[in-house]
Amino acid sequence: QVQLVESGGGVVQAGGSLRLSCTASGRTVTFDTLGWFRQAPGKEREFVAAIIWNGDFTMTPYAQSVKGRFTISRDTAKNTVYLQMDNLKPEDTGVYSCAIQTREGAFSEWRLFDYWGQGTQVTVSS
Repeated sequence: QVQLVESGGGVVQAGGSLRLSCTASGRTVTFDTLGWFRQAPGKEREFVAAIIWNGDFTMTPYAQSVKGRFTISRDTAKNTVYLQMDNLKPEDTGVYSCAIQTREGAFSEWRLFDYWGQGTQVTVSS
């Protein structure tokens, strides 16, 4: 059974930083596409970042709204993916979830991801 467990969320002031972690069990995710998504109250879930192994090298696409502020990384030994979030803004507030995509598909489309964590709340105060 595949499980994802996120941690690291919390309350932070604008301009601050948080580091989210997502650890997988039941599946080795070294070659899977791993994504971070977020959902603010009353809004649809949106893509934040992904880490993709294409067979030759790793790609890390980001949503335009977080580019230059967020960094996604992976520790294959720990079967864990991280999201370092710097210079946080109030509009970054939401529930952040990590997910695994086991088949080919658009990395930014949350409906194409197969396994999900429970999510962790990030609140950025102004």
